[in-house]
Amino acid sequence: MNTSFNPVGYSLDEIDRQYNARASVPDCLPFLKEYADYSELARQQVAGSLSVAYGDHPDETLDIFPAANAGAPVYVFIHGGYWRALSKDDSSFMAPTFHAAGATVVAVNYSLAPGVSLDTIVEQCRNALAWVYKNIGQYRGDPQRLHVSGSSAGGHLTGMLLARDWHDAFDVPSNIVQSASPISGLFDVRPLVHTHINAWARLDKKSALRLSPAMHLPQQGCPILVAWGEYETAEFKRQSQDYLHGWQAQGYEGSALEVAGTNHFNILMDLRNPQSALTRAIFKLMGL
Repeated sequence: MNTSFNPVGYSLDEIDRQYNARASVPDCLPFLKEYADYSELARQQVAGSLSVAYGDHPDETLDIFPAANAGAPVYVFIHGGYWRALSKDDSSFMAPTFHAAGATVVAVNYSLAPGVSLDTIVEQCRNALAWVYKNIGQYRGDPQRLHVSGSSAGGHLTGMLLARDWHDAFDVPSNIVQSASPISGLFDVRPLVHTHINAWARLDKKSALRLSPAMHLPQQGCPILVAWGEYETAEFKRQSQDYLHGWQAQGYEGSALEVAGTNHFNILMDLRNPQSALTRAIFKLMGL
């Protein structure tokens, strides 16, 4: 695997542009407003337990929408925002669709950079998943059927939950994730060291290597769907494709989906549609 920070040879200005997600659309704010508005509507439509603590810090909370029947598969969603924006309050827009299909839905909150490091955010998400594994039965979820999903930074964090060698510290099995769907994710964060994103990510070469899911593939892989929007930048597409190829090279099951007509932000609205290609592919992984 290429160990340079810039495997495709972009100039520093171009690599910065490639990883500037907000600059990939004329205005991202309407999309972010949709996240919040549809999530608020979802909380009105589906009964849930809100701001359930999974840790001691005030940011360490979950919104949980229990399935109608016990033993349900669990859809765990980790929000994006380049590790510095958004929250679980913007992350339950898919709950009505997945709940109607028979799933328990969990939206994960975590602390934001630069107030905390990316190492801390990863640790929080691992703690959240461990809490879900140990407690989701109270919310009609099956801990043996956990599906982890996330977008952008949430796709990166999904990759870090799929990574090897963290489970013993949290007293969970290495196969805790039964299937996953990282969306528009970042799987090799080394290029970010030389971009404006590092103003809050605060990565160096050592931490970037430690925090790159592509460098820490599991010893036992689960089925995954790697998805991205048609109008993503070339680097966001390459990141997803390279991660999937690495996954498959290990002999693990994985598939790709480029979602037509979508960008880095509005791809998530497909999760509100039970008939979209993205939703149907995730349903299939979850056995819904």
